[in-house]
Amino acid sequence: MLAAPLLRLARATAFATVCVGLGVLAHVFAGGTVTVGTAAWGQGLSLLAALPLTRRERGLPVILPLLAGVQAGMHVIFALVDATPSGDSLIQHLHCATPGPGMTILHGAAVTLTAIWLARGEAGMWALLRLIGARAIRLIFAWLAPEPAVGRGPVPSFPGVLRLRSVLLRSVVSRRGPPTAAFCR
Repeated sequence: MLAAPLLRLARATAFATVCVGLGVLAHVFAGGTVTVGTAAWGQGLSLLAALPLTRRERGLPVILPLLAGVQAGMHVIFALVDATPSGDSLIQHLHCATPGPGMTILHGAAVTLTAIWLARGEAGMWALLRLIGARAIRLIFAWLAPEPAVGRGPVPSFPGVLRLRSVLLRSVVSRRGPPTAAFCR
């Protein structure tokens, strides 16, 4: 199932917002600062990275590397913007932007947990869309199918088409009627 343009934009925006939120939170937690403008640039770049991949459902094998790449890029951007331009060279700024082993482990753990969370949300959203679509199709077919007349002989079978009553009352258990022969003596 392919996604409509509005759904694609919503999914890419959700992904970008999670990426920026995770990046800003981690950067501020480590003692850095992030301006609103820098966060907006990160949001835009994350959105552009995610938008081409939103045509169809994506799983953890696609989400995890994309999230890791975006987080690495955001770490470098936040570190470069946060560094004080006091006559340092670009190489010194890039050296400040490279994470140490502890930060790499923390980034990896955060990215892995967030990617699992996003993949579960993606799977849940697509399952819900498939369920809503299947129910809508059943209701339309049930509405279009003629209701058989009572007592007029055998009921014609319509394979794949459910009656409106059976669709709407699908989970109702009927216990009315006379007792079975085993209970009548």
